[in-house]
Parts: sequence; C-alpha cells; structure tokens
Amino acid sequence: MQNHDPAASGSRRAIVISPNSRMAEELDTLLRSRMPGSETSHIRTYPSPRDLSGAMGSGAAHLVFLDVNSDREQALQLLAEIVRLGPAVQVIALLEGNDPDFILRCLRAGAADFLMHPFSADQLDAALQTVSRLQPAADAAAHELAKICAVMPAKGACGASTIACNLAFQWKRLGAKRILLADLDPLTGTLSFLLKIKSIYSFLDALQRSRELDADLWRSMVTQVSGVDVLLAPELMVEGAQELQDPSPLIEYARHVYDVIIIDTGGVYGNWNLNAARQANELLLVTTNELPALQAAQRALSYLDANRIGRWKMRLLVNRYHRDVGLSREVIGTALHTEVFDILPSDYEAVQRSLMEGKPAPANTAFGKAMIQLADRLGGRTEQGKKASSLSGLRGLFSKTKS
Repeated sequence: MQNHDPAASGSRRAIVISPNSRMAEELDTLLRSRMPGSETSHIRTYPSPRDLSGAMGSGAAHLVFLDVNSDREQALQLLAEIVRLGPAVQVIALLEGNDPDFILRCLRAGAADFLMHPFSADQLDAALQTVSRLQPAADAAAHELAKICAVMPAKGACGASTIACNLAFQWKRLGAKRILLADLDPLTGTLSFLLKIKSIYSFLDALQRSRELDADLWRSMVTQVSGVDVLLAPELMVEGAQELQDPSPLIEYARHVYDVIIIDTGGVYGNWNLNAARQANELLLVTTNELPALQAAQRALSYLDANRIGRWKMRLLVNRYHRDVGLSREVIGTALHTEVFDILPSDYEAVQRSLMEGKPAPANTAFGKAMIQLADRLGGRTEQGKKASSLSGLRGLFSKTKS
C-alpha cells in the first residue's frame, strides 16, 4: 500500500459533492481512515454555479470529491466552475466504472485525478499523492484567475464585435493591467478590420500549439493595441474551421495570464461557441430592439437553456436602441422573460467614425458613455439596475421562451 502524504490532505477541507448517497457514504468511511484530522462535509445535490461559493464555504484550501457519474453533463459544467475558484481548490472525480474517454474529458476539464467505484485505500492514496505533487505549482500560480466575458450576437449585424472591442479597452480604465481581446469567430471574425491590424498568427495557431504554449510563444501570437493584447481570427478561410469543437485549451492558458478576457464569438450555436460560453463567467447576448433580432434572441436563449448554459451568467444587451423604433426595454424584458441588463443607444455617427479610425468610441459620445456604464456594471462599480416592470398583457408575445 502506498503511503499518503499527510501534508497533502491534513490542512485541506474535504468536500464530497454527490447525489448518490451510497457512493458518498462509502467514500466518507475511506476518507476518515486515510485523511485523519481533516474536516469533511457533504453536498447532496449539484449546486448551481451561482450558489457554488456559498455551498463550499470559506477557509482552508479545499479538496473536492465530485461525483461525475450521476449526471455527467451537469457535473462537467460544475467541474469547470469549481476549477475557476483557483488553484487552492483541487478536484478528484468519482466514477462508477472505467470509461477512458470520459475520464479524459474530466481531466481536460480540470480534475486533478479520479477514483473508480468501488473505492479503495490504494486509489485514494495515489490520488492524494497526485494532488500533493500539483500543489507546489498551484501555490506558485495562486493569483486570481481572469474574468472571462463572452460576447455573443443573437443574430448577425447586431454590433457584438463593436461592443467586444470597446469593452476590452474600457477595462483599462477600471484598472485591469493584463487584458486579452480574443476574436474566436473562425468564419467571419472582424476584429482585425475594426482595429486596423494584421498578424501572421491567429487563434488557430495558439489552439494547435496549446500544449507547448509559454510566455514567449504566446507573445508572438498576440498583437498589442494601446495596452490590450489582441488574438485575431484567421485572415483567410481555413479548411475545417467550421468543424472546430472546443476553444478551452487556449482559454485555459490565457485565464492564468490575464486579469480580463473578452471573447468575441460568431454566435451561440455549435459546440465551439457553447464551449466558449461554458468557460465564460459572464455571457453578453447582444440583440437590437427590432422584431427579427428579438425573435433570434428568443431562439438563442432557448438553445442556451437546452444546452444547460446557466441563465445566471447571461446578460441581455440591447444595442442600437432607439426609443421610437422597435420595442421598448420593458416590453423586451417581458417578452423574453429575461431582464434587459443594459441598453446601448443608436449612435451611428460616433460608431462609424471609430470604425474608420480603428479606435474605441470616444467617451464624450452617447455610445462611449453607454460603454463606460456597461463596463462599470460588469466590473462591479455600480449596483445592479432594477428589474424592468412587467407588462402582463404582452406575456404571450414570445410564449415559447421561458426562463
């Protein structure tokens, strides 16, 4: 039998997250014998990402034993959120059987190791040794991970890329020192046009070399614009770009390097965009107040719900808002059963001028002022706005959308 290192576990609080009471009880017996002196607590259901920090509590570093078998997809999403809490939290996945493909998914999602039921002392000791080896590297990298905002248009031409571009530069004003603006639209990425820059590298190069990324290699792949690092999409159409599945490897590297990451995506649909949404702390869904765009927003919300992207992280933005054209803010919120997080005014002249100059919109323009307000809210500078009032007579406008 392997000798486990008490230092790997003695100072940690063990948390078992499992809806399977039989599995949790068997593991608890083993933990009492192999991790003496460590506090162990149990969470009997998968907590929502919103409630995760409260459910886990605070204090010493955590060692989380996560049942990934009872509901695989929900568990994987929860695993990704736990990993975002930082390197002081290590996760050991609990499985019912040997499934190499699923084990690999768990490890790629951030699990330090795994245990297969029925659990044994040898398995647990080996997992604790793995955690012990990872801990020095985790301690060295124990800075706060990047805040990730994914900007997604409900349909084309809603201005999502313009918002992403302007938002990245706003974070400089909020004090962020390391900012990444990543164009992860493999088919129609436009940030190179908006910022009037070019690069021989794109996110595809970073993705293909994700296993060997280091500071020097990464620096060669990004282009700095006024203190913001920009990772561009391919300049030309690349064969197989539409078949890309997961940007997580490059996002995972970047989140340890930057304070803020703004991801510009091509939309909500497909695994590539869904996986970007899962990585994000906040998802900004951009629409306008015109009926076709709002119908697209309805469908986008339903698609994200069906793929278990939590409503807690979604922020509905209404761009190019004009009070006299299209639906009002109150009607939009009621029709989509979703609070409108913010509205950005129709300011054609200022936006077009900034596009021509390849610069963010000036702070003295209507759009520039709205971007300042949006960044302040996302950065916690202002209180959340009051919920839009309900208009009960309009609840049937988009009856299929439910929160």
